Amino acid sequence: MHNTDISKLQEIIGYRFQQEELLLQALTHTSFDNEQKVNRVGNYERLEFLGDAILEMFSSEYLFRNCPKLNEGALTKTRASLVCESALAFCSRQKGINEFIRLGKGEENTGGRERDSIISDVMEAILGAIYLDGGMEPSRQYVAEIILRPQQGEVMKKDNKSLLQEIIQGVIRKEFHYEVESIGEGTDILFKARVYLEEDLIGEGEGHSKKAAQQEAAGAAIALLKDRGYVS
Repeated sequence: MHNTDISKLQEIIGYRFQQEELLLQALTHTSFDNEQKVNRVGNYERLEFLGDAILEMFSSEYLFRNCPKLNEGALTKTRASLVCESALAFCSRQKGINEFIRLGKGEENTGGRERDSIISDVMEAILGAIYLDGGMEPSRQYVAEIILRPQQGEVMKKDNKSLLQEIIQGVIRKEFHYEVESIGEGTDILFKARVYLEEDLIGEGEGHSKKAAQQEAAGAAIALLKDRGYVS
């Protein structure tokens, strides 16, 4: 069953609705709406359509202002990572927003509350509802505080390896490789990664997966190459 404490949800998203029926509609899946005999508010589909367009605009503005060194291609790639279906679902789960989605019994029983497609649609529908209820500024704040800032650092980390590859292949044009070793076992295992530019150690990192360790090593290597003047 969904959480019905709408006041609590408004605290989570940082916006108090003048027209709470808009928020209720943004939370309502078609399966729930179809089961209602009275007090129907409609489903979230039209609000999701509106929210999708607003999200693209405000996420573009946010990255333009906060990532001045990224070119057009990198901005587009970063935006796609930040507002994709899985990213929106991640933000929703982090805040517990998915607990408030209103699903029909069948959809609830088949795992709809954990389905990324539904969760991400609701995140966009809430944005559409905020825009209709309060206009531009609270919509911008929702995008920045609820969707972008909680995950921007993680997305940037994910790009370290590809960014390092672009720098080395496009500017330095030398061979590079990673070396990874594991320490411990089971749940206590830790991976340590080193990245070499030919024989020159340029970055080290560690993490609880090989990928995480390599990403951290790549980030350290990028910082070193910046110090050496290869990256502006």
